[in-house]
Amino acid sequence: MRRFSIPMMGFMLLCYLATSTEAVYVKYKDPRQPLGARVKDLMRRMTLAEKIGQMVQIERSVAKPDVMKKYFIGSVLSGGGSVPAPEASAETWVNLVNEIQKGSLSTRLGIPMIYGIDAVHGHNNVYKATIFPHNVGLGVTRDPRLIKKIGAATALEVRATGIPYVFAPCIAVCRDPRWGRCYESYSEDHKIVQAMTEIIPGLQGDIPAKSRKGVPFVGGKQKVAACAKHFVGDGGTTNGIDENNTVINANGLFSIHMPAYPTSIIKGVATVMVSYSSWNGKKMHANGDLISGLLKGKLKFKGFVISDWYGIEKIDANYSCSVQAGVSAGIDMIMVPFNYTDFIHELTNQVKNNIIPMSRIDDAVKRILRVKFIMGLFENPLADLSLVSQLGNKKHRELAREAVRKSLVLLKNGKSADKPLLPLPKKTLKILVAGSHADNLGYQCGGFTITWQGLSGNDLTIGTTILNAVKNTVDPTTQVVYSENPDAGFVKSNKFSVAIVVVGEPSYAEMIGDSFNLTILEPGPSTINNVCGAVKCVVVVISGRPVVIQPYLAKIDALVAAWLPGTEGQGVADILFGDYGFTGKLACTWFKTVDQLPMNVGDSHYDPLFPFGFGLTTRATNN
Repeated sequence: MRRFSIPMMGFMLLCYLATSTEAVYVKYKDPRQPLGARVKDLMRRMTLAEKIGQMVQIERSVAKPDVMKKYFIGSVLSGGGSVPAPEASAETWVNLVNEIQKGSLSTRLGIPMIYGIDAVHGHNNVYKATIFPHNVGLGVTRDPRLIKKIGAATALEVRATGIPYVFAPCIAVCRDPRWGRCYESYSEDHKIVQAMTEIIPGLQGDIPAKSRKGVPFVGGKQKVAACAKHFVGDGGTTNGIDENNTVINANGLFSIHMPAYPTSIIKGVATVMVSYSSWNGKKMHANGDLISGLLKGKLKFKGFVISDWYGIEKIDANYSCSVQAGVSAGIDMIMVPFNYTDFIHELTNQVKNNIIPMSRIDDAVKRILRVKFIMGLFENPLADLSLVSQLGNKKHRELAREAVRKSLVLLKNGKSADKPLLPLPKKTLKILVAGSHADNLGYQCGGFTITWQGLSGNDLTIGTTILNAVKNTVDPTTQVVYSENPDAGFVKSNKFSVAIVVVGEPSYAEMIGDSFNLTILEPGPSTINNVCGAVKCVVVVISGRPVVIQPYLAKIDALVAAWLPGTEGQGVADILFGDYGFTGKLACTWFKTVDQLPMNVGDSHYDPLFPFGFGLTTRATNN
């Protein structure tokens, strides 16, 4: 009988152990197992540190692979404008996400992280992505099927960059246009907002038949987890001040601001983000009655609840109190986004000292893991390059162009009803295009485009300005003259057939956009006066909300609300020149003066310049 040396026996023993380790069956890694069994199996293996790590979401810039591994970080996000490189390609994004993910996969249990990003009107942080109209325009369409298609296109473009989770849709009901986030709202009417939640199955996929109410659904690698936000009442703050107090009784909150949430839950939304705002003086980030009691309890929401950016810190000046209040209220994932060690240390101490019960931590982690399992992250944690061609592709741009056409509202057409100005003839002698927004892609897209606040100019991304759209549309014999802010003498001396004046608001986001005057950006008013006093004109307003227009209305021959149309300005020219007809109807009230605000349809003092639901129509012409 052959004898083995001791070193040889040791080597064979190691080989045997390695083989047997590989053969060990781990239930949570088995996709054939029921969802509940996988969650339960993984939970019983986790330490407190691993559980708390899952509750933490950190910013991309600090999410190094060693940080992910050391602290068991559960999620990463890109804040507004946070990108791996200027004009980063889809491939660069995929590589970034995968590098971070590999850090998570190298942990003891190999729990994948989930990467989230704003995609509030397309994949808006990413160069070359299709930028769709902001929600204020999409509400005008009253077309849930179109909105669902936009969700599906957005999901493909987000997945093209390796990202599986978006902070969208915003289902706020904007009741006061002075609010700087009003363009993120589909309407002042909750029924329209509810209808537009059809973007959720567009983003996530249609929930399976007989699906349990409240259980999230994400249908594979071409879909993303969505996030209904901001829970709840963010569009009803006093004077429209961002992050302010919504003063309204329970009946008002539940009848105006709440209805889209049950609808979103029925459609399988994966996550819900809490609002910075307060309800009758109580911070929503600390409102356990609404988060745990209503959302998780009565509405049976089974996904996870996420805070807003630094939302926890804004509860109380004392950080410990803030952590206790937010986590105790039922927030599951905390958008830290930088001070993750402070948060982890504080929450760990509170659990060990029985300030926050372990049951609350377990509830949070179960919800987070449930979403990750449902998304298929455990089976497919790393992104590939198979979808990179989806970013900004022609099909999505044509869809965005259609959305632009359907979102335009014709508010005035001719000095008298029997002499309409629109549609314009494509063949004429000379057309003047004027205004600060006529050749400005940044203004056209608005906030949350490439950067948080948006940009001015034409070098932020790829798209078509309204000026170029006009040039693309008119007959080759028609002369198009562009002058951003011409004086009256220039207009009169050039014998223009007609003028198109494009003016509006600068780009803005969130509280930076709060406005108490709602005026058009200078020199917009002077451009209207100089041009419309000298030649027949159509004024196209680029804005995130109704703005002051009454003082100029008598001079204007035709008036179009174009909202924030995004990259596909060609959709505006399609309508102006009659390739398609106007169909859009106002989804918000257009006031006469800001002194009337807040003013919504049904109010006793309702006296608008253009009422909710107003919109003239035209027919397509072959000119």
